[in-house]
Amino acid sequence: MHLLQAAQGWMGLGSLADALEELRNISQENQRHPAVLELRWIIHIQQENWDAALVAATDLVAEAPDSANSWLHRSYALRRATGGGVAQARAALEPALERFPKEPVISYNLSCYACQMKDLEVARQWFQCALKVGKKKEIKSMALADPDLEPLWEEIRQL
Repeated sequence: MHLLQAAQGWMGLGSLADALEELRNISQENQRHPAVLELRWIIHIQQENWDAALVAATDLVAEAPDSANSWLHRSYALRRATGGGVAQARAALEPALERFPKEPVISYNLSCYACQMKDLEVARQWFQCALKVGKKKEIKSMALADPDLEPLWEEIRQL
């Protein structure tokens, strides 16, 4: 995967267009390799090309369904893509909670989505789940810097 490394190099230099070009040169049979799809997703989110990021992340879920990051990447892009939104991102991520019950970022993100949908009771439940499976201090610190969870900040400060 020499071309993948070259693409990573271009990214490191801040040349996203050159990184994408390197990815385009990867053989057809390797285009759906999870490492290629993840790098493509990263490039697209850095470009704020949410529709392309969603395509890459959807392919990533198909190719690497046992990776929690696949599901998280898809919901992140879906929230921002054309025709997407918070409700769509939440619905796409909910099945991942059953697959990855020990991954705190999933319940944390579901808490964010519920909070943005004004479903504060559900947001509290998912946030508590994130605290149970994750490192409480880190989760709390992350939450107090996350505007998605602002409606719960006062409660979170008291935890």
